[in-house]
Amino acid sequence: MASLPNGGAAARGGGGGGGDLSRFDYFGHVGAPPPSGGPAAGGGGRGAAEVVDKEVDYANYFCTYSYLYHQKEMLCDHVRMDAYHSAVFRNAHHFRGKVVLDVGTGSGILAIWSAQAGARKVYAVEATNMAEHARELARANGVADIVEVIQGSMEDVVLPEKVDVIISEWMGYFLLRESMFDSVICARDRWLKPDGVMYPSHARMWLAPIRSVLGEKKMEDLDIAMHEWNLFVEDTESFYGVNMNVLTKAYHAEHEKYYLKSSIWNNILPNQVIGQAAVIKEIDCLTATVDEIREVRAQVTMPIKMDMARLAALAGWFDVHFRGSKQNPATQEVELSTAPDENGGTHWGQQVFLLTPPLRVSEGDSVKVSFTMVRSKENHRLMDMEFTYELHESSGKQLPAITTKIFLE
Repeated sequence: MASLPNGGAAARGGGGGGGDLSRFDYFGHVGAPPPSGGPAAGGGGRGAAEVVDKEVDYANYFCTYSYLYHQKEMLCDHVRMDAYHSAVFRNAHHFRGKVVLDVGTGSGILAIWSAQAGARKVYAVEATNMAEHARELARANGVADIVEVIQGSMEDVVLPEKVDVIISEWMGYFLLRESMFDSVICARDRWLKPDGVMYPSHARMWLAPIRSVLGEKKMEDLDIAMHEWNLFVEDTESFYGVNMNVLTKAYHAEHEKYYLKSSIWNNILPNQVIGQAAVIKEIDCLTATVDEIREVRAQVTMPIKMDMARLAALAGWFDVHFRGSKQNPATQEVELSTAPDENGGTHWGQQVFLLTPPLRVSEGDSVKVSFTMVRSKENHRLMDMEFTYELHESSGKQLPAITTKIFLE
């Protein structure tokens, strides 16, 4: 489940390509100001929970999902839809005669499929007014007697019984942006039976070295922004007698963060990946705790596989798997991958993290990356990242390590 990207592409579903959105495109609201944030991370589950202002959280995050246009964009992602549909109907034994909980049901599509696969009862929890549309769809598709849509926060909802299956499409950009998995963990710890299954059951985060011209494009955008600012400073002093130049440094820092230090949504092509991708985080959805996902740390070494290439950025993506559990395995395992795809990929795309400066690399070299991702103090659904990268050349020479901070907003 991912909202429209900051500085990414408006096209969703099977589309590709870049294209900038507004400076203030956050959580799918074009033209809306950046989120004001709130107290740091919340969510249930095992691990210390922190208080989140629910009204602020709704305004910054949940409200986006109450719009049909946003639901349609996710429903048009055929990779997403095919994976969940296959997972449910190829493993109908997990659903037949069972009680299912759909966390963040949205349009209700997963709840409807669960009922069609034979579930005895489906509790479909939705925090927004989209709940009413989900009820309408359940009625229109003849499963209203099975699907009970409950509007409210998953952390507050009380169910009349334990469930056999928890299904949810909780994934955000680079898997963990949006922090919705917290609510899934809360639901699991409160309502899943000991022998229950999670859909999906496992998740992985990936990182890979890539070549890209996005850095040059963003640098051009920064230059244009500063040129326009300088004209503004001149005009303000000429016409209104106020010298704004004292704010130039702050304006530059603000735009440098936006253009060069914020992750970029993109559907990159497989031939842009110039080295071996590495897994930086694995999650078992049946056992993971909030503490385990609140902060991600990894050290990986990625061999370069392309000669005379330019390492301009790192790209991050994820995959999830539907395996059931050890006690109750899936009949047919299904994977949903957001890896680079020449056919255009998914609405999640990949997150591109620019490296400044870029490095010239050749086959046989390797890049060592130390990675840290923590939740933003201003808004727990956004992420602050730090990359330290160093090049080890095939000749044995090692270049000095470079550290850069990136914001996943």
